[in-house]
Amino acid sequence: MKQYLEAVRYILEQGERREDRTGTGTLSVFGMQVKYDLRQGFPLLTTKKVLFGSVVRELLWFLRGSTNINDDLTQHTPIWDAWADEGGELGPIYGYQWRKWPRFVNDQATGQCRVEHIDQIDRAIRLIKSDPSSRRIIVSAWNVADLDKMRLPPCHLLFQFYVVNGRLDCQLYQRSADMALGVPFNIASYALLMIIIAQECGLTPGIFTHTLGDAHVYLNHIDGLKKQLERTPGPLPEVEVARKPVFELTFDDFVLKNYHPQGFIKFPVAV
Repeated sequence: MKQYLEAVRYILEQGERREDRTGTGTLSVFGMQVKYDLRQGFPLLTTKKVLFGSVVRELLWFLRGSTNINDDLTQHTPIWDAWADEGGELGPIYGYQWRKWPRFVNDQATGQCRVEHIDQIDRAIRLIKSDPSSRRIIVSAWNVADLDKMRLPPCHLLFQFYVVNGRLDCQLYQRSADMALGVPFNIASYALLMIIIAQECGLTPGIFTHTLGDAHVYLNHIDGLKKQLERTPGPLPEVEVARKPVFELTFDDFVLKNYHPQGFIKFPVAV
């Protein structure tokens, strides 16, 4: 994970002071790109502990199309608690857009408009299998019509799959990237998504390209990140996933092996 640490170091050295929505203040760089080759290991930080279980739970929550933190308490992760309303609802965020993107259709027989839903994840899987050279294998969470209904508009908002020589690559565009807290989690989450999609499609998970818009370090994260930069990265772990269809996977189907992180570093969440 030297690539991640180099990106953090660059922002600390070259980032510009910028105010932000939370009032915390940041050092920010606009437009960065980092690549991670999953054939070299699973890209989970070793210079601090990242809670892999939370990564799995959130990803499964998205893949179920869930938008409420109370949908399945056995799989609950507190990541989204700070943004949920009193009923636990977050509006039409990631899971809804991934699995239930709304489409309005005029019914000529009745003269009325009805709502249908597009399952973007299922469509992407089918396209990878049927037309792997397609340049249209894209999933978007940035539904402009729904942004005002979301408790938090999507940060990681669009990803594209690319198939070549039996390998599945993925590029993610992330408009807002919290380098201390969010980005390590996002890297692991999309790497895991690549693994399960590749397995479903009989491919090898390959290169994850992470493209960042506003890549920032909150001012109250600087000391923790400097501490992390003093640490030497260790060997990357491995992940095993049960051979089941994507939408049948459960938390117990994921096993993290040989993960030996250094001590946990606590960073406050900017809400």
